Formats: sequence, structure tokens, C-alpha cells
Amino acid sequence: MTWLWDKVRKSFLNRTLTFSVVPCVSRSSISDNFHSKNIDSCEDTDEHWDRLSPCPFCGHEDSPVLTRSQRSCSDPTISGYSRLPPIEKSNPFLPYKPSITPISSQNTIDQNCRYIQKNLPIETKPQYPTRHETRVEFLQELRKAHRNENYITIQRFYMRLFDSFSEICTLFKINPNQSGAKLDDPELQLEFVYTINDALKDLSSGIHKTVLNSIIKALLENKKNLYEKDEVRALFVLLQCPVFGTQSSIPIFAHLLNYIAHLSKDDHQLLVNWFRILELEKLRSLIRNIMQFITLRQFSPNDKSLPPLAKTLWWIPSATKNLALINAANKLGNELLHFTELYNSALDHIDLMRDYYNWQSFGPYECFSYCQYPFILSIVAKRIILTKDSEQQMILNARKSLVSKVARRQTPNIDIFFLNINVRRSYLVQDSLNEIAFKQKDLKKKLKVTFAGEPGLDMGGLTKEWFLLLIREIFHADYGMFVYYSHSRCYWFSTGQTDHTNLREYNLIGVLMGLAVYNSIILDLSFPGICYRKLLSPPVVPAVNDSKVGVVENPTLNDLTEIMPDVANGLKHLLEYDGNVEEDMGLTFQVSLEEFKSSKTHKLKPNGENIPVTNESREEYVNLYLDWVLNLAIYEQFRAFYFGFHSVCASNALIMLRPEEVELLVCGTESLDLHELRKATEYDGYRSDDHIICEFWNVIESLSDDQKRKFLLFVTGSDRVPVGGMGDMNFKITRGPNRSDFLPEAHTCFNQLVLPQYPNQGRLKEKLVTAILNAEGFGLE
Repeated sequence: MTWLWDKVRKSFLNRTLTFSVVPCVSRSSISDNFHSKNIDSCEDTDEHWDRLSPCPFCGHEDSPVLTRSQRSCSDPTISGYSRLPPIEKSNPFLPYKPSITPISSQNTIDQNCRYIQKNLPIETKPQYPTRHETRVEFLQELRKAHRNENYITIQRFYMRLFDSFSEICTLFKINPNQSGAKLDDPELQLEFVYTINDALKDLSSGIHKTVLNSIIKALLENKKNLYEKDEVRALFVLLQCPVFGTQSSIPIFAHLLNYIAHLSKDDHQLLVNWFRILELEKLRSLIRNIMQFITLRQFSPNDKSLPPLAKTLWWIPSATKNLALINAANKLGNELLHFTELYNSALDHIDLMRDYYNWQSFGPYECFSYCQYPFILSIVAKRIILTKDSEQQMILNARKSLVSKVARRQTPNIDIFFLNINVRRSYLVQDSLNEIAFKQKDLKKKLKVTFAGEPGLDMGGLTKEWFLLLIREIFHADYGMFVYYSHSRCYWFSTGQTDHTNLREYNLIGVLMGLAVYNSIILDLSFPGICYRKLLSPPVVPAVNDSKVGVVENPTLNDLTEIMPDVANGLKHLLEYDGNVEEDMGLTFQVSLEEFKSSKTHKLKPNGENIPVTNESREEYVNLYLDWVLNLAIYEQFRAFYFGFHSVCASNALIMLRPEEVELLVCGTESLDLHELRKATEYDGYRSDDHIICEFWNVIESLSDDQKRKFLLFVTGSDRVPVGGMGDMNFKITRGPNRSDFLPEAHTCFNQLVLPQYPNQGRLKEKLVTAILNAEGFGLE
């Protein structure tokens, strides 16, 4: 690949650079005109090539590093997320919705939603080459080349096609002489683009080199003589080119990605909308190419086939900004791809905390951080960051307590390093409420639980049991705090009385969830997805106390379906009903909701009981119904819940998470992969091929799904699988006494099972099932 890199260097050094990039403050006169000046006069090629290694943010190395406010991209599509303090950001995970109205005052939109420049000097009409090839003619020529094994004509076709932006637009543009562009349509013959790219995949490496050489020329050509927005169209086509899937193309791909990263906001808006039009497999292929590019540059710092890392610091930021455009496109409407398809799991193995601290630093020498673009980090990486950040906060709070004790000349004891919860089993909820209310300042310390009258030392197991029992009791129907909906198998907040005691208990549930995330404990909670969206609305607690929190704007029927699918179906039927709604259904602007075998009526608008629902007003009725059920009816309850959660979990790491990721951290997953658990199991006193170990796994495989979950609860203290899967559970089987009348023992603090030596598989199953069905409570027998 060295030949290609040398060729790129010479090409860039011997031609006038006309990249459309954002210039930055320069140190020298040469730097001031770098992006438009011919540098043929450079005495030392290698020396001046160094100037072509841009800074990570603007594409120009010969520049002082700027502060964030100076250098941040103004485009919300690709700009990185800021962290706090001092700047408060709104929820960075709400879907990006680019404005239809152009940002620039020099642009306007005609009646066909086409971008057109105005108030600019009239230039000569672009002269495009004449081309008449069609998709059918190309396929005929390709078949002829395959038949004759002579690809000269095909090679010349590709060489000419990618030689300039005007050639690309002449061939693929539906109307080559049309200026401007539509947001919802690139006006390209996309099927022709797909055909040419699919054919190129199977052609020889020689033709691939020809295409790369042509793309170099296209990137370096003068772009002034193009119709408006044809530059964006050509870049959109080039991004899909399959030659960028190889390592030899990396330097060219880097310059293409950098070019796109520095386009204007209007051009980014076009690309965001056009990405949604691509076939899903083409979009996935583009994502794979960019991910591979990032991975190779990140993990191949000493690869001699690539240029030195010091000269390519801008590669990864440029690529990540292109992924940000795709991410914005994915969130523009209904998600085209699952958000996990934008994860780069290879980044789980970088120094994540260094990246996180770089993101948090506010000095003038900030550098690129993946945390600015959290969509690229997997849930495993975010869990690592959140866990280590929590540990750092625990140490900091413990240190503060120690310093405070010493300053007051008091003798410190070990309890000051922990959040100590002392409860009685018979008064579990009340004692827990009192302990949390009394120890608000200690919530960000390591949690330790003690059950009154029990000799257990909490190494993690008692904490898990406390969470389990407390959640089970608070969610019981007798408490009346949450309503269980059997159709959706989830809990939702009760719309009942909201006195001070109830709000304290809702606040306790929020604190429990926060403590679980903070202490890496998995909870058995069944909340709908909208609950976690409300929990991150906003993700940063407002400074003003009376600000609205926990409100989802414009909830939909899909949100209600997660809780009450039967009600949601009824409302959908109402919207689609062809008859006379007022006469046939007799609805008014009031609703009745049944909870705990009692019905509660609420007016959706003043005098709603006397206002009929008509065909014209039924959409308003549905919107008011959704807002009442999901927001207004439970506002005070959810507000207390919201502040309870954020009293523990508020941190910069939290704003990196999507609602779905918060749910995974709180509840884990339900999938049980016992084969994965068996592979990761360690043994003490046994070997993996011992007869009793084989019998043990045969017994586990024979258990019902419910018994398997109880086994997981018995050995770990939770029946849910943590983020990362069962392979991350550090499960250990230890050799027990040679007594067939002993039951297996579990140390949930360490995910450890003590297994006695049973004479046969039948006896082993009998004792194991007895143990897992009677596993609640701590005792020393």
C-alpha cells in the first residue's frame, strides 16, 4: 500500500488544494492561505507534507489549539456532546430533527423544497461532459467483459466516472442541468449507483487501484464549476464506493471523510436526509467501512503500511463525525437500524477512563474524545465508565468524610467510608426510608447493609438481598404505589393520592434504582420503556426547583401500548373509525381509569363531560388522553421518583446513556445462556472434566426455566443477567465436604457455589433443587 500513500502525498503536494474546510487561526503567512494556496514552491516535500496533517478539529495542523467555544462545530448533527459543568446541555439523545428552513441567509428554498443560493454573483453556467450510458448498457458491457475476459473497457469506464465530481453527476443525476437539491430526494439514479458498486466489488485489484487514483483527482479538482449542491451529491456517491473496504484505501478514505466532516450545516442536513433513503444493506456497509477505518487507525499505531500516527490525528475525529451524520439520520424518524449497530465494540478495549477524563477537561488543550459521540461506545464500555466513575466518587466522598473528622479532632472509624443501612426485616420499608432520609449526604458512598439480629457480614450478598426484598414489598398491590398490567407484564405508577408519605416512598424507589446503578446491582424491575425516557427528561437535573421534569413531549400510541395495549388499540380504532364517532360511540372529553378494582374519572379539558368527541376532535381527544395517562396523572409521583434517582446517579457519565441503556444497567437482560456460563466457570478443588461437575451441568440443563432463574438467584442474589452476559459473572464452583446429606451452599457476595461430593446425579439434583427453592435469608447453621 506504500505506493498509494506516496502517490497521495505527491498528488496533494503538486496541486492546488481546494477542500471546502473550516479554516482556523494560523501561526504563519503560509498557514493563513493554506487551503487555497498552491504549494509547488515547497523546498522540502516531506517537511511541507507535515502541514497537511490537520488538527483534530479543523483539518489544519499548523494552527494553535483552540478552546471548545472557538473550535466546536456549529452543526448539531456532528458536534460532540458537552459535559458538565459549566455548560448545561439538553438531552443529547433526543432524535435530531434538522430544520427544513436553511440556516444560511444566503440560501432559500423554492416551491419544490430545493436549496438555491441567492444574492451571489452570476457565474458562467457549468459545462458538464456528455454521457449517455444507461444501467442496461453497462450491464451488457459487463457481461461482454466477463465473457471475453477483457476488462479494458470497464476499467476505462470506472476511471472516467470517478475522475471528477461533474462526471459522477452527469452519469447518475436524473437531470444533470438542474441546480439545487431536495431534502427528501438526492435526485440520483440510485439503482444505477448500486449496480456499478456491486459490479466493482467483484472486479480485480487493478481496477480498484484505477478507481482510487481517479478519486484522488476528483477530490483535488476545482469544485467551482458545478451546479449548486452537486458537490454533496458526488460525495454521497463516493461514500458508497466499495473500494474503501480495504486497508490500501485508508489514506484516500481519510481525506474523503475529512472533506465531508467540514461541509456546511446545510450540506450536512442534506446528507442526513439522504442517508435515510439508502437501502439498509448499503447503509450497513457504509457503517462497517467507517468502523473498520476507526478500528485500524486506533489499534495499528505502528503499522508501517499506514502513515505515522502523529500526522493523522485528524483521521478518527473526521470518521466519527461522519458516523454522527448517520446516527442523526437514524434518529430522524423511526429508527432504521437498531442503535447497537452503531456500537464499535473494539473500543471496549481502549483506555476508557483516559478518554472520559479528556472529555471532562476544560483546559485550552482539549483533545478528541469518543465520549463526545456516545452512540459509538457500547453498553459494556459505558458500564465500565459509569462503574469506575462511581468508584472515584465513592473514594472522593469517603476522603471528604475522613478529612472532616480529622479537622474536628474526632477519631475516624471505618463506618465513615460507607453508606451503612441497618434495617429490621419486619419493618423493612419504614427502616429503609428512615435510613435513606437520615443519610442523604452518604448516598454516594459504598453501600453496606446489615439486617438487625443477624450475624452476616455484607460483602455484597446482603446488599443484593436487601434490594430484592425491598423491591418485592414496595411493588406489592397492598402498598398501592404501582399498578400491575398483566397484558404488558409491567408496572406503572398509580394515579391515587399523593400525600407526603407516598411521595417519600416514590422518592425511595428512585434512590434504590440510583443506588443499584451506582453499586452495579441488577434489580428485578418491570417498568415500560417510556419510564426510562421520562427518567432522562432531562438527563441533567435543572437548577431551578420548579422546572418540569419527567415529562415526555408528544407521547404516542406506541408509548401507551407498552403499558395498556388494549386501551391503545381502542384509541387506534377510534382514529381509524369510518362512521360517525359522536353518534356511534358517545364519547366525551373525560376518561375513566380502573386501578385496584376501583374506577377514577378525569376531565381532559374544562367542562369536558359535556363536550362530545367528534370526527374532527378525536385526534385532540387521543392526544389529551395520552398526555394525561403518561404525564399529568402521575406527575407528582414521577417527580419524586426522578429526583430520588438523580440524587445518586447525577454525573457526566449518565448523560452519555440512552433510555434503553439505562434500563439494561438497572435490570440486566433476561436471556439465560448456560453454555456461556459453563465456559466462564472457575473451579476450586474440582476440574471441569470431573464426573460430578459433568453431572452438575446435566442437572442444570434439565431444570425448568423458572428453576434456572431461581438457581441464578441462589448463587448470585439476582435472577437477571448483567450487562456483558453470563460470561462476565465470575461464577466459581468450590469443592465441599464428602457428605451427601449436606445441601449446596452459595456465597452470593462472590458468585460462589460450594458443592458437596454426592454419590450420584439423582442425589445431586434432589439437594440442589431443595437449596434453590429455600434460599431466602441469612443464617449460620
